[in-house]
Formats: sequence, C-alpha cells, structure tokens
Amino acid sequence: MTSPAAHGPGPGQGATAPAADATQAAPAPGRDARLDNAKFILIALVVIGHAIGPLGDYGPASALYYWIYFFHMPAFILISGYLSRSFDGSSKRVEKLVLTLAVPYLIFWTIHQAIHTVADGSLPESPSLLRPTYALWFLVALFLWRLSVPVWKRLRWPVLVAVVISMFAATADLGGTLSIGRVVSFLPFFVLGLSLRREHFAYLDRLWVRVASTAVLAVTAVLAVPISDRLSKDWLFWTSSLTDRDIDPLLPSLGLRLAFLGLALAMSVAVLALVPKRRTWFTDLGAYSLYVYLGHSVVIIVLQSSPWYGFVSGPLGLAGMVAFGTGLTLLLCTPWARGALRWAVEPRLTWFLREDSEPRQEGRAPGDARATGTGVGGSAGPGGTGRGSGA
Repeated sequence: MTSPAAHGPGPGQGATAPAADATQAAPAPGRDARLDNAKFILIALVVIGHAIGPLGDYGPASALYYWIYFFHMPAFILISGYLSRSFDGSSKRVEKLVLTLAVPYLIFWTIHQAIHTVADGSLPESPSLLRPTYALWFLVALFLWRLSVPVWKRLRWPVLVAVVISMFAATADLGGTLSIGRVVSFLPFFVLGLSLRREHFAYLDRLWVRVASTAVLAVTAVLAVPISDRLSKDWLFWTSSLTDRDIDPLLPSLGLRLAFLGLALAMSVAVLALVPKRRTWFTDLGAYSLYVYLGHSVVIIVLQSSPWYGFVSGPLGLAGMVAFGTGLTLLLCTPWARGALRWAVEPRLTWFLREDSEPRQEGRAPGDARATGTGVGGSAGPGGTGRGSGA
C-alpha cells in the first residue's frame, strides 16, 4: 500500500504507480512483474486470512491462519518500504499522502463504525478516530512510516536502529492509539525495504535460493501446526506489549519476538523468490491491492456481525471460506467493483487542502485558467503504489 510519486523507478514500479487506476487502464509497462505478482498473492492471503479467522476452533484452519500470519503483512510492508524510497517529505508528496491514505482512512473508519453501530444497536464505547478499526491500522502505519523516510535515509545503520526500536517497544505498554504498537513492531520490515536496491532482487533468481525458499515455506507450514496449539495469536498480531504475557517479558519473550522477526523475514524472502518474475494472468491485478484491502474489510465485518460463521465449520467450511476469500479478491479487482469503490478508495477531496496546494491545482478542470495538472489520481494499496500522480 504505497503510492506513486513517493518512489523512483525500480522493481515493481515505473514512471507511474499501481494500487488503483482512475482510468482503469492497464498497469504501466515499465513495472516489475515480480512485485505486482507478489502483491496480488499477498493481498489474496490477507483476505483469506481474515475470512478463515473465525474458524480458529478447527485445527487445520488455525494452522493455515498462523502460517499466513507468519509473513503476509511483513512481506507487504517490506515491499511498501522498497516502493517508498524516493519519498522526500516535500509538500506535494505529503499533500498527496493525505489524499491517498488519510482521507480513505476517515471514510472507511466511518463505514466500519456505522456497521458496528447497526449490528450492536448502540454507539461504540470509544468512537475515536485515533483508534483504527479492523484492517485500517495499516493505512495509519504506512502514513507514519512514509513521513519518517527522510530520517531513515540519514542514518548509517537504519535497519539495526529499527530492530532495536522494535524490540524495546515490545517491553512497553503502548496502547491502541494509532496502532502504535504495530507501527513500531513492524518498522524493521519497512526500513529494510527502504534499504533494498534493484540488484538485491537478482539474488532471488539463483537456484539455491529458490530451493531453500521452497524448504522454508514447507517447513514453516509444518511448524504452524504445533505453534497454533501452543502460542497465542497475540504473537502474530505484533500489537500488544510482551509485558502482558504469562512469560518473562525479557527472556524468553524478547527471544521469541526476535525469532518471529527472523521467521517473517525468511518467509518474505522465500515468497519473493518463488513468485513468478514474468507476467502472468494476475500480474495486472496486483495494481489494485488497495481496492481489495479496503473493500474486503467491509464485507468481512458484515459477515462477522451476522450469524454466518455459526453455520460454517469443519473441512467444508474451511474450503468454502478459502474459496470465498479468493473469489472476493478477484471480484474487487474487476473494473466495475473498482468503479463502485472509487469514491471511497480514491476520493478527489482536494478541498481538504489549501488553495495553493499543487494537488488541488492539478485537480482543477482543464478549462480553468488556474489548472496546472490533470488531476490527483493514484492511491496507496498494500505494498504497492497508486497509479497516477499520487504521493
């Protein structure tokens, strides 16, 4: 979930950007197919993971859930960091960051709260905009990470510093405001992405790397079975402090946190190594990750607020929800679904900005004498960029 002008050309991007397209045109030919393929696979896993979450009492569903959560968001965040390398904190890019992340956040936060209000029959206990609902934490995190890019570029050992911050943050009770626990916990993956260069991706094509990657994903799939029986899901969400666990917050808690960092990194690299680097039937769909990310959240919240999961269980229920998650992902990538969601995913709320704002000037009608561009366009999607001129 990143946006276009925030990064320079490189794998996974060209002169334009991905997650959403105001004209529904095909992604730019200069884009790297590997990253677009990875973004589609990862966003599908996000939807499937959320769809099977309530089936946790069924062993295989729980194991699959754990395996997906070992790496799917760290991998997205790593890609997001890579695609944010050229973000320089300029006013134009900050303004577009507001339009592509902050405004969609406000819209979907309102939608989520409205669904919960109708389902519960009463207003939420704490209707605070500073407490992200459901999957919206990622938009907050990406907003803050992107703003911090100039800082990481000035440090000599940015990844090491980010790891230290992540580890120490796990020992403090940070609360749920702005999902700050996840912001700092996942920080190393974003900073690592910022530190990557085009040549690093060439290593993924080596035969031994691909063989090792296959082994990593196979072994972790087996390990997910006992881990899902023994460790709380809190270890997967990276949101709460280690001080609220039943074990010592320093040792072995910090050791386990570091192990999960290493596990997530190894699996993220493995996925990138095994994802096709050539164009496939789903390459273009990787450009619409924000539509899927935000759109599916509404569907899943409605399902969880309904009696649906009371009737879904066992192997058939698991297979059905995996198929449902896959189908929902494909559905939200279709042109008509994107057209229906565009008002919320890519809102043209340039009035949110000052009169002298560049994005606002660009958004004026072509006949306006003050017009300076062709529109705001573009938005941010998980691990990707918004196509157009978003920030």
